[in-house]
Amino acid sequence: MIKKYLMERRSWILLFVCQQFLILLIAYVDAAIPFMPILYIVFLSMMIFLGFLIIRYPKETKFYKTLEEWESPLELTGIGEPESPFEQIIEQKITDQTERLQQIISQNQLTLEHEKDELLSWIHEVKTPLTTMHLMIERLDDKSLKAQLTYEWLRIHLLLDQQLHHKRISFIENDLYVEQVNLKSLVFKEIKALQSWCIQKGIGFDIQLEQIKVLSDAKWLAFIVRQLLTNAIKYSDASDIIIHSYEQNDRIRLEVQDFGRGIDPKDIPRIFEKGFTSTTQHSDHTSTGMGLYLTKKAATPLLIHIDMHSKPDAGTTFTLIFPKQNDFVSMVSM
Repeated sequence: MIKKYLMERRSWILLFVCQQFLILLIAYVDAAIPFMPILYIVFLSMMIFLGFLIIRYPKETKFYKTLEEWESPLELTGIGEPESPFEQIIEQKITDQTERLQQIISQNQLTLEHEKDELLSWIHEVKTPLTTMHLMIERLDDKSLKAQLTYEWLRIHLLLDQQLHHKRISFIENDLYVEQVNLKSLVFKEIKALQSWCIQKGIGFDIQLEQIKVLSDAKWLAFIVRQLLTNAIKYSDASDIIIHSYEQNDRIRLEVQDFGRGIDPKDIPRIFEKGFTSTTQHSDHTSTGMGLYLTKKAATPLLIHIDMHSKPDAGTTFTLIFPKQNDFVSMVSM
């Protein structure tokens, strides 16, 4: 405690000592000042100062000693037991509160998991009558009615599919199977699924696949392509969508380019945010703001980088940049 007391006051102690030595130095250098009387005065000043420190020590350390006696209730003794009954009570209350919070968290997690499982089960159940409905629509003779019903059926199907992948995406790492995926088969399958919508809007496709093999997960890559195609069709009118795959810098790239309304430059930094919709077309109630968010979430574990370029009223180009095989090996070995 003495050492701590002196260390806390070392600045003004040093000031006082230096001041006394300065007085002695001046008396020694200046012959007009008698040195011995000055030395005597300095000695008395030092004794008085030392006495002052000694007298003040018990008064100024009394508060700190009180704090030491009342140490933190959370501090335990060397054998792991609280130092006092008061500390035991405080520790027990903290322990009880922690356990109660942990139980609440666990219960909430179980509730969320149960609700997610129920929703996934409901989506799968809804798909059965939806498939039946599609078969019934295919048997209609009225082409105009058939086209309208097919379009509405497709909208429901896409919304359910998006919701299904939204619930699955939290454990996507457990659902990945990386393999060589045939881009040609995957792209044509997704285009065929969206065919009725494309016909209704007068949209065609210009497909230029220079590279048809990529390393990815077929199911989740199909979902990513589906979201990009859906966006391109939704925001385009009577134009072609260009799908182009090529190799650049030892990486395969897949471009989906439309000539629709494009994206405002101020919206570009936020397009992958959850729930974000266009600020220029904010009255568009058909946009959920989930498609690109889920696309980004699905692409990340697949090590797919998404690049995007867009100009208002000129169209948008999304580019999927696929990883090399070594990138997956490095990820697995980490």
